[in-house]
Amino acid sequence: MLRSSAFLWIFVLGLAGLVAWQGATIDPALVAERSHYGFLSLVPALATLAICFATRNVILALFLGIVLGGLITTDYNIIQAFLIPSVGSERYAQILLVYLWALGGLLGMWNRNGGAWHFAQWISQKFVRSRRSALFFAWLMGIIFHQGGTISTVLTGTTVRPVADREKVAHEELAYVVDSTASPVATIIPFNVWPVYVAGLIAIPSMSHFIPDQDAAIGMFLRAIPFNFYGIFAVLFTLLFALDKLPFVGRAMRAAQQRVRETGQLDSPTAEPMVSMELSTLNVAEDYQPSLLDFFVPIGVLMSFAIIPWLVTGSPMIFEAFGLALVSSITLSVIRGMSLHDAFEGLVDGIKGVTIGAIVLGLAVTLAEVSGTLGASAYAIETSSGVFSVAPFVLPGLLMITCMIVAFSVGSSWGTYAVVFPIALPLAYAVSPDPMFVTLAFGAIMGGAVFGDQCSPISDTTILSSLACGADLMDHVLTQLPIAMMAAGIAIALYTGIALVIA
Repeated sequence: MLRSSAFLWIFVLGLAGLVAWQGATIDPALVAERSHYGFLSLVPALATLAICFATRNVILALFLGIVLGGLITTDYNIIQAFLIPSVGSERYAQILLVYLWALGGLLGMWNRNGGAWHFAQWISQKFVRSRRSALFFAWLMGIIFHQGGTISTVLTGTTVRPVADREKVAHEELAYVVDSTASPVATIIPFNVWPVYVAGLIAIPSMSHFIPDQDAAIGMFLRAIPFNFYGIFAVLFTLLFALDKLPFVGRAMRAAQQRVRETGQLDSPTAEPMVSMELSTLNVAEDYQPSLLDFFVPIGVLMSFAIIPWLVTGSPMIFEAFGLALVSSITLSVIRGMSLHDAFEGLVDGIKGVTIGAIVLGLAVTLAEVSGTLGASAYAIETSSGVFSVAPFVLPGLLMITCMIVAFSVGSSWGTYAVVFPIALPLAYAVSPDPMFVTLAFGAIMGGAVFGDQCSPISDTTILSSLACGADLMDHVLTQLPIAMMAAGIAIALYTGIALVIA
């Protein structure tokens, strides 16, 4: 162990020295012209991922990735250049206040009033009778909460975890189902904000002859759903997994399943779950009688304010939903006899319980800012575009691979869409104006970015899936990756085969 640790640090220090030397020699004018730093643009993200897998220490890996970004840009004061702007950004404030503190507070209240535990008891008696039915319930909730990304992982994870824990579902299994029914479902069930967002990216002047306006862009999103092969297979494989019908799950997932069946242990012996002891041990307030109301009222408030306004106005009230759900939980508990002191102790314990998640997400947001500054996405697209003119039929598959790499490196499907669509879709049209070919390329971009977002250890959905399910982040990544890769491989083969026929 000592020898491997020493080797790692020698590697990191050597890489840092090389990066600092290379960064100092780059012509700023050339960077401005190309909008990237060449291969160095990818180094922070790639190094972060490598260190994640080598050490399983996500915080260390993210921090070192940010340091490397500072060395490349010669902004050596990374606190001033990257950390403060990112942590002080509106995006991180929303994540911190809503998805972490409000979520953590709600989890803490359920731990104090026993609402989630009582719900688990009730649902187990009524609907869930086994591990298989618990996993199917998780899959079904993921389909129902199909708003995508963070909202889906949080809603599904917090709803299902008490049930899954009772039925001895490994946290790796639950996190996979929750994560795989988040963004993938949002791309194939379009009753959410995803079509509107993507439409804004493709309704551009360079595509006006093919996509004249916003409505046409949304129409293309809808037409491309049958060709979003990764999203379809990801959801299908998750269903088969829940029903214990998926023939291949990978060695790591199989080991997790065997562990929980033989020992009842929900996490591996070396796991560091994203939820602390404050949220993992039931601590109902003295003389308080748990009720189904303690669970259903906050969940009802959360869903009502998240979904109903979206159905009526097209704009979900996500932030208000989480805040009001927490307030409703505290208010109801106090009305039903809990002291205000106990209620706020539950709130504080909940916030304490997600502190690690807040730190990881803050560093992940900062690394995304670093990758954006370096032009990582622009470089990835530029280096892969030369192949397309030689063999047009490989374009959809290569677009998917490119988006997989970019999204895995930066941890964001929407961020990947923002940089890839304006470049790749006109490229696809230039290669072949056939509407089917362009639609294939569109579906490949959608699926590739979702894969990277779903599987990356620096993605907010991956982190929040682990957080909501109480799983170790890297255990979650390593167990779901083989299954996701299988779905991605089939999708790439289909894109290549269909493009070969029509190109």
